[in-house]
Amino acid sequence: MQEIKPIIRQAEALIPTPWGNYNLLAYASHPDEWMPHLALVHENIDFNQPVLIRIHSECITGDLFSSKRCDCGEQLLSAMDKISDEHGILVYLRQEGRGIGIINKLKAYQLQDLGLDTVEANLHLGLSIDARDFTIALSLLNDIGVKKVRLLTNNPDKIEIFNESAIELVERVPLVIVPQEENRDYLMVKKERMGHILKF
Repeated sequence: MQEIKPIIRQAEALIPTPWGNYNLLAYASHPDEWMPHLALVHENIDFNQPVLIRIHSECITGDLFSSKRCDCGEQLLSAMDKISDEHGILVYLRQEGRGIGIINKLKAYQLQDLGLDTVEANLHLGLSIDARDFTIALSLLNDIGVKKVRLLTNNPDKIEIFNESAIELVERVPLVIVPQEENRDYLMVKKERMGHILKF
């Protein structure tokens, strides 16, 4: 059985959104942490059915500022539309820049402007290609009471965390985003060098 990270539900509140009402749950090891992981749980969720889940890592440039250098913001909005329709859950992990943080991410962007791709830029900075830990999501989902999931993802690493988990992965649901001129190369790197399941 895969080890589940020891993080604790610290707070929760009902949040009305354009996609409906959700319970926003904050998870951290300590109650004074300023950047807890989050779960947005639809108020009408049905735990008797496989739950549509999106595990989304924080991307301040894409999620907040709608940057076109990546597809993160579009993925988030598309996921929320689908989660709203099916009364699911968004797990929002605070792992900015594939886990390297916003400062290193901006440094990597500068290197990309000089011709390196996203993988090469991280390696040039002495950083991991992808430092995220998706198993954190298992702790949140376990606490919420999820038993079966339909996972909204193109990332094989997110699929893999369920292989030895008590939570059953029933189905992978593709998250289709149309490439734009500004992020086509970025998406090709995700597809060709990181194994993401993309068809374009």
